Amino acid sequence: MFAEERHQLIAGLISEHGKVTVSALADRFSITRETVRRDLAQLEQEGVLRRVHGGAVATTTASTSEQSHVTRTTLHADAKQRIAEAALALLPAGQVSAVLDAGTTTELLATRLTEEYADSRVTELLAITHALPVATRLSASGALQLEFVGGRIRGLTSAAIGPRVMEHYASLRPDIAFVGTNGLHPTFGLSTPDDLEAAVKSAIVDSARRVVVLADASKFHTEALVRFARLDAIDTLVTDAVPDADLTAALDAAEVEVVLA
Repeated sequence: MFAEERHQLIAGLISEHGKVTVSALADRFSITRETVRRDLAQLEQEGVLRRVHGGAVATTTASTSEQSHVTRTTLHADAKQRIAEAALALLPAGQVSAVLDAGTTTELLATRLTEEYADSRVTELLAITHALPVATRLSASGALQLEFVGGRIRGLTSAAIGPRVMEHYASLRPDIAFVGTNGLHPTFGLSTPDDLEAAVKSAIVDSARRVVVLADASKFHTEALVRFARLDAIDTLVTDAVPDADLTAALDAAEVEVVLA
């Protein structure tokens, strides 16, 4: 097989799976690992992929890569809707205070909250958020109470950031927090590309009595630039697919409940 043909196949694997490993490529093409590394180096120079320890990932999974809000609303839409439905069932009964983090899945949860607030389990709901899209959806319901945590708005995510947001969350002790993440890794934990958004997420995780992470399977084994929580800082993961053995073992060790949507 010519190198050019092999490069096209590697590019196809990256496009389909989002990542490849040196060992798997060496076995697949019956070539040495050094040859694989040269292939990956050339493809990285061409902008096809980004090399990481043990292999390569798609350029869209770079640690600082972050898609626009509009783009993210179209990705994995069915999975996110199922996750939002499953998260709704985790609300405690009675009088409840709940933080909704920025994110497209938490936006879907906000919509379901406004639609299903009549659920007799929840007699009074105070929803707290620093995300404009989430607040907009929650404000459609006159039944629940809405508290907006203000600060400087980051254009890419339409979420408030900065010291005032962090201080506000630090002064609260909500019953439950629904948190989004860009990456969920067995050793690195939960991460996001922007340090200011990471600081806000950390403040939410530290403040809540119970932390529920909403993450579809595309976030598994992804490491964004900034870690905002270790796995043992969260209580529940709501996702759409069973994590692989490594991630499952890490979640078990951290005593994280996994809810499949």
